[in-house]
Amino acid sequence: MQRYFFVDLDDTLFQTLRKCDANHDPACLQVRAFLPDGSANSFSTLKQQWLWQWLDQGFRMVPVTARDVQAFRRVNLPFREEVVLNHGAVILTKQGEVDPFWQTKIQAELPFYHDKLLIVWQVVEAYCQRYTGFKPRLVEDFGVTWYGVIKHEDGTEATLRTLLDELIKCHPYVLDGSLYWHLNGNNLAILPKIINKESAVSYLLDNYHQLYSEVLSFGAGDSKTDAPFLALCDYAVIPKNTQLFNIMVNI
Repeated sequence: MQRYFFVDLDDTLFQTLRKCDANHDPACLQVRAFLPDGSANSFSTLKQQWLWQWLDQGFRMVPVTARDVQAFRRVNLPFREEVVLNHGAVILTKQGEVDPFWQTKIQAELPFYHDKLLIVWQVVEAYCQRYTGFKPRLVEDFGVTWYGVIKHEDGTEATLRTLLDELIKCHPYVLDGSLYWHLNGNNLAILPKIINKESAVSYLLDNYHQLYSEVLSFGAGDSKTDAPFLALCDYAVIPKNTQLFNIMVNI
């Protein structure tokens, strides 16, 4: 039986120092990701280090992340299987090349949604210019603009939620389902409907089932948008005190 573990990265296998529990000895933290300038940015706790060591011994590890290819290359973990990037917009093969079938499928459907994304983005940028501290950017990878993300210099979710409630939730292209939003901490994303982790993981699972007679699948993730791909797996792992964890315990 082939065993696959689909795993989100940030806030699942590691997190920024600010998000590390104060009870963790800084000397026991392990650097897991770096900024473009080479400085350490994300760390794993002892429990997260143990989890990785345990999983890496018995599972084929498939990262499922919002990171683009450059940010993923700055992750200090030895992944050897396929890689899901940009919320599912891009899949890399084991050889580190763009999966041609998946790329062709996504890019054939993207123009309809891309035009709508740019229209919403004009409104978002105009809003952000009226107030200080907002950092909007369109995410481009492999020469394609995939989605938009907004952060704020105060580092909190509250300011972004104001933008979300006043502008994004009520936009016609969000209301008609063409675009959707994702808010978790200091990260507000606006994405085309066709870009999502669930579809990418479903595609990979179908491929694995064609290759092997038996496949056991696990999924791990911390945010609300991870839930759909976790639901595809035989078992789900949710880190404690995360967005998805808090949703589950309050049901």
